[in-house]
Amino acid sequence: MSLGIIGGTSLFNTKLLEDVEEREVDTKYGTAYLLFATKQAHEVVFIPRHGKEENIPPHRINHKANIMAFKELKVEKIVGVTSVGSLKRDIKPRSFIVPHDYMCLCSIPTFYDDELVHVTPGLDEDLRNTIIKVVKVFGLNLVEKGVYFQTVGPRLETKAEIELIKNYADVVGMDMAVEATLTKELGLRYANISTVDNYAHGIIEEEVLDYKEIVKTASKSREDLEKVLMKLIEIVA
Repeated sequence: MSLGIIGGTSLFNTKLLEDVEEREVDTKYGTAYLLFATKQAHEVVFIPRHGKEENIPPHRINHKANIMAFKELKVEKIVGVTSVGSLKRDIKPRSFIVPHDYMCLCSIPTFYDDELVHVTPGLDEDLRNTIIKVVKVFGLNLVEKGVYFQTVGPRLETKAEIELIKNYADVVGMDMAVEATLTKELGLRYANISTVDNYAHGIIEEEVLDYKEIVKTASKSREDLEKVLMKLIEIVA
């Protein structure tokens, strides 16, 4: 069975996206852009959430089309790869975190627009534990549990917002809660691994938050992330 991976710009320029077959999958929610690859004799389906040109901003990502494409291709295990900001001083940039829960106080899209259905959110614990084991193999700086707080992009958070949410969560990002909720609605298995690429706005008072610096830090974690995902493919796919 194929493994599905949803990633951002950090996956580009890695071995993961070498020798891939590009394909567009039409769903009732729109068209999803996918990359198919065989790595170490295992099939992998990648979705670059920011699109082929890496230019789709967070608030314009068609998450419903992306997740439905996995469903239609019978890809049942999905790993979301995201970049996050740390809400805690002891969760340092260049570390990895495998969230065990998440929060989002904004509207999340649903496949049940016309039905009265209530889905209990959650991450797949078996898949989450597998990710943790793989990260440990490489001796990387790992945070095994944490709460992911999703905000709405494309802007970063204000200091006041961070001051509020740091009491309830460990990292902040713009994608994972939506992906996790939609996959659960379709009965798919989803877990997340995030690279901690900066401290959130105001956590370090003297630090000025700059998107270009965040991207620069993320690129430094790319090699480690690549190793983790290649090993994960070998085990899970």
